[in-house]
Amino acid sequence: MARFDTNRSAEMEVFVRVVDLGGFTQAARKLRLTPSGVSKLMSRLEARLGSRLVNRTTRKLTLTEEGQAFYQRAVRILAEMEEAEREAASGAAPRGRLTVNCNIPFGMLHMMPLIPRFLERHPEVTLDLVLTDTLVDLMQERADVAIRVGPLKASRLIARKLGSSRMVVVGTPTYLAGFGTPRTPADLADHRGIGWTFPRIRGGWPFKRGNRTEEAMPLPVARASDGEVARRLALGGVGLARLALFHIGPDIESGRLVPVLQNYNPGDREDIHAVFVGHTAPLPARVRAFIDFLAEHVRVSDPALKRAADGRWKLVG
Repeated sequence: MARFDTNRSAEMEVFVRVVDLGGFTQAARKLRLTPSGVSKLMSRLEARLGSRLVNRTTRKLTLTEEGQAFYQRAVRILAEMEEAEREAASGAAPRGRLTVNCNIPFGMLHMMPLIPRFLERHPEVTLDLVLTDTLVDLMQERADVAIRVGPLKASRLIARKLGSSRMVVVGTPTYLAGFGTPRTPADLADHRGIGWTFPRIRGGWPFKRGNRTEEAMPLPVARASDGEVARRLALGGVGLARLALFHIGPDIESGRLVPVLQNYNPGDREDIHAVFVGHTAPLPARVRAFIDFLAEHVRVSDPALKRAADGRWKLVG
């Protein structure tokens, strides 16, 4: 007979997180527990099962044969439980915890202003919002929705497009006064740039040259972990940056940032998608409601950039 004083699904969840993340401390951080609490729970689970599941050393955690078998079954059981909840919740009102990972610039400018309205409309939803430009694994992070800016890799995830934005190379007036305004992409060799701490699909910045597209970029003197950090470095006069217009439009409008090399801009855009795990079962009501809400209210529209009579690029429209 089942022991109803034991939360076996919670034990499985903690065990799977420990294995997936490679340690007690990492699992504790994700589960908002203490490392000692995770350790005690694991010891209790092993005592109840009468088997050692993991071998612990100061540097490494490895599964025993019994632990490997239990892990595979636990992952499957947890997935089936999630499916059962998803099916049960499909016709219910949105409720429960909703975990969303979002690109930092898009989150700050477009999502954050909408959150109060969403929570007011769905008062039984509790939102966990994580702003990061790191590409998260929705399954590992147990996230419901992720907002991704840029090309999507092939995966089993379902994507819903929210908008797109053109890319622009910009610098501050002070920086351009000191280093000069680049007239052609080749001039970037004499400039300072702002790069990224994470790998990008393109190695350089694309520019059009007749019917061809070529890549060039200045030597990075600083690298940013996300778009907002890159924007702030550019505003500080560190160097040139290539950023999405939805992010820096107000800075161009105010004159804090100046577009350059617009005659060579290939007009490429970065698409913005909400991605989520797709299953044959219906989406949980809270996830479906959030995605529908974003599709209804998010408006990413780039104003046009036109050269004024004084030669400066300005936003119009």
